[in-house]
Amino acid sequence: MWAHVICWDEVNLAVLAVQGIRRMRGGAQAQLMLASDGNFYVVKFRNNPQHMRVLANELIASKLAETIGLSVPQTDVVEVTEWLIANSPELHMEEGARRERCSAGLNFGSRYVGGLMPGQTLDYLPEERLREVRNIAEFAGMLVIDKWTCNSNGRQAVFEKKLRERKYRATFVDQGFCFHAGDWSFPDAALRGVYARNTVYAGVTGWESFEPWLTRVEEMPAETLWRIAEQVPPEWYGGDTATIERLMEQMLVRRSKVRELILAFRESNREPFPNWKEGRAKVTVRQFEDVDNGHRDGRLLM
Repeated sequence: MWAHVICWDEVNLAVLAVQGIRRMRGGAQAQLMLASDGNFYVVKFRNNPQHMRVLANELIASKLAETIGLSVPQTDVVEVTEWLIANSPELHMEEGARRERCSAGLNFGSRYVGGLMPGQTLDYLPEERLREVRNIAEFAGMLVIDKWTCNSNGRQAVFEKKLRERKYRATFVDQGFCFHAGDWSFPDAALRGVYARNTVYAGVTGWESFEPWLTRVEEMPAETLWRIAEQVPPEWYGGDTATIERLMEQMLVRRSKVRELILAFRESNREPFPNWKEGRAKVTVRQFEDVDNGHRDGRLLM
């Protein structure tokens, strides 16, 4: 075991939200907000309908992906004041007929990808455009993260292009269902945490296609995981530091399991890697037929 005690650094300053813009699509009922640093953030609140821990999941998994060099939004802790919530009627949660204000205090924010102009950022591309995505190879790298963290949702991505550019670039978003959402467990299954369309995996020809990301995970120092965990405000996991310490210890053990999990996906009836020419490995696969690869927590991009 790794001896470590999580201690959130109170010196870390949160970004201050100054204006609500609109609600985003998805089960977490996130809000697009303008912050005092002049940037737009997609903010998820502690009292979202999915689970309080999805905020911690977003921060941890995004930081892990960023650490190994993948394209994820910049993330931060966003403070939303009681005054702003009281004076912004759109800042509320709905669950059936029940309606309550969004939670004030420290919430999770991911930098909004692209601008607010239509067409600059999309969450769906037709096949011919998808094949031309500038960083399509990173889907293999994000698969490494999703298998490591046991993302129980389908892999989500948004696609951005600058003005006068023809090709889009993928950014990987919505990490809330890593660690099996609020359960903080690892019920691995071959078809979980994968992108819905095989096109993004067509370039995989062998283990080299998962580099350098796979090796960076397998060799990631324990100190890196602890440093990321310490950035999570305690109120996002109920203040139970033993629970988040146990999660990080499990993640350290799972570094050596990622190849096995990728092989299980490879051997599934999805047949995601048609250009991987090595002999098929003998792997027993447990598959869930009802896995949701849809947009459980997508974004409204208009």
